[in-house]
Amino acid sequence: MRAFVIRRILTSIPAALGVVTLVFFMIHLAPGDPVEIMLGENAAPADKAAMTRQLKLDRPLAEQYFSFLRGVATFDLGESIHTKKGVAESIAERYGATLILTLASMLFALTLALPLGALAAVKKDTRWDRGAMLASLIGVSMPSFWLGPMLILAFAVELKWLPVAGADGWSSVILPAVTLGSAMSAILARLTRSAMIETLGEEYIITARAKGLSGFAVIFKHALGNALLPVVTIAGLQLGALLGGAIITETVFAWPGLGRLTIQAINARDYPLTQGCVLTIAISYLAVNLLTDIMYALIDPRVRLK
Repeated sequence: MRAFVIRRILTSIPAALGVVTLVFFMIHLAPGDPVEIMLGENAAPADKAAMTRQLKLDRPLAEQYFSFLRGVATFDLGESIHTKKGVAESIAERYGATLILTLASMLFALTLALPLGALAAVKKDTRWDRGAMLASLIGVSMPSFWLGPMLILAFAVELKWLPVAGADGWSSVILPAVTLGSAMSAILARLTRSAMIETLGEEYIITARAKGLSGFAVIFKHALGNALLPVVTIAGLQLGALLGGAIITETVFAWPGLGRLTIQAINARDYPLTQGCVLTIAISYLAVNLLTDIMYALIDPRVRLK
């Protein structure tokens, strides 16, 4: 297992370097002068020159690139233009809130998807199956920028059960977590159903039934455990996608996370902070994929031999 983990970490290094390189060149090679975009066309030439020196844009592109690599390696992402705080410090202050929202969304999605998918598989081609799949279709069809305001109107404005926005206590995370996790739960429910149907037809399941095991033991102890292999893979990939998808949800609910910070940096034309936020989201996605591979290997030892 140790050799597998080391091998996966080593193969992730080129991917991480590629992400860093892509983030650097996408921003640097974008059309327009970033200094003019941040300061405006009517800014004084002296102010533009000072900003250019501050961002080190007056240096050759190769020198800027290697300077950026050194900064990433030492967690020195520069200083925010508007807040004058370190970019890494600003991201660290917001990253925890995004992580809480992402994990809460994943918990909601799994809690809803696994029983729903298992029920649809066991009751295949019945009204239970059709109802579960219809619910998953509705869930995946509702965009977060529409579902979020609808939940706010229903549970915050009308019923007054939950806060409208912000991060004031555990109840504040419920609505954004449901908004962010609904589409994922729909995807995972359909995947769980497909995997369970295939697993329930295996010979060892038929043997377990023939031995007189209860339906509960056959489904949840034998079938569901083996059916979770593809679900774990997709759930891991979706967890990484949630980090990027949280941008819209955090904006709707004024959640003080990394996604909202990214939008604020873009609106303020804060060049270093935008770059740092995008890089952090991309690296987080890679880290989640790495953890997913390791978890997959723990569940299925055959993966370690590949």
